[in-house]
Amino acid sequence: NDVALALAFVASREYPLVIKADGLAAGKGVVIAQSQQQADEAIRNMLEGNQFGDAGHRIVIEDFLEGEEVSYIAMLDGKSILPFASSQDHKTIFDGDQGPNTGGMGAYSPAPILTPALEQRILQEVMQPTLAGMAAEGYPYTGFLYAGIMVDASGTPRVLEFNCRFGDPETQPIMMRLKSDLVAACLTALDQKLDTITLEFTAEVAVGVVMAAARYPESPQKGDVIQGLDQPPLAHCKIFHAGTQVQDQSIVTSGGRVLCMTALGSSVAQAQQRAYAQVKTVQWPGAQYRTDIGYRAIARETHKLQ
Repeated sequence: NDVALALAFVASREYPLVIKADGLAAGKGVVIAQSQQQADEAIRNMLEGNQFGDAGHRIVIEDFLEGEEVSYIAMLDGKSILPFASSQDHKTIFDGDQGPNTGGMGAYSPAPILTPALEQRILQEVMQPTLAGMAAEGYPYTGFLYAGIMVDASGTPRVLEFNCRFGDPETQPIMMRLKSDLVAACLTALDQKLDTITLEFTAEVAVGVVMAAARYPESPQKGDVIQGLDQPPLAHCKIFHAGTQVQDQSIVTSGGRVLCMTALGSSVAQAQQRAYAQVKTVQWPGAQYRTDIGYRAIARETHKLQ
């Protein structure tokens, strides 16, 4: 929380470097500084400029982890872990993972990077020690635990973040694939009997594309009338609302990430095509979205076919 100490510290570091607001900033309190100048600017904006309000009054400075992200979500009952389907989020605002970080511009499930061997490592090295550690400290945890994992070139999983929730926008593709009863699973967790059930997911792939408001993530524009929501979703698709509200009998934008257009398909490419067909049915002034959600999985899919 000391500007001078923070500036002195980043002067001796290698870049890129990660500057984080040490508080809740709606998924936007992270700057990946490519140079000392950018790091200095981020530190001053957070600690002196009040960029993220109370969330940025203390910051965390971290080494930048190279690799590919995977979202690992499980339900816990204090002693057992029930994994959900894997997924991968797309954090940055622009195609090709460019631009500032957001709360997430889209996701797909499953994530091909999560091999059975890697899942075992995450369970043994991340999830089980976390569950046991919370219980040992007197806080046995029942609920969803979301681990954001960075997988480096050697296949080593490293924790980027934990959340005590399902995860957005990963939830939408995962729920499209879930065949089991979610409420029944939640009740089983409350009874501490998760070790007695399994979850079933369709073999289909799900892709979710976030449609965001104009000027997101800096200062999302609110109150724009959304056209096209009076029509039913296309086949194999669902529209999840996030930043919307009803105003004068119209649905208008009321947040940064407004809608998540989610589709199922027999391949990532097909699910992606269907999701973007759904995107095209809805409009409002300044609506923005990435056009490459799922690109890593499609590249792997294409490589396999060749």
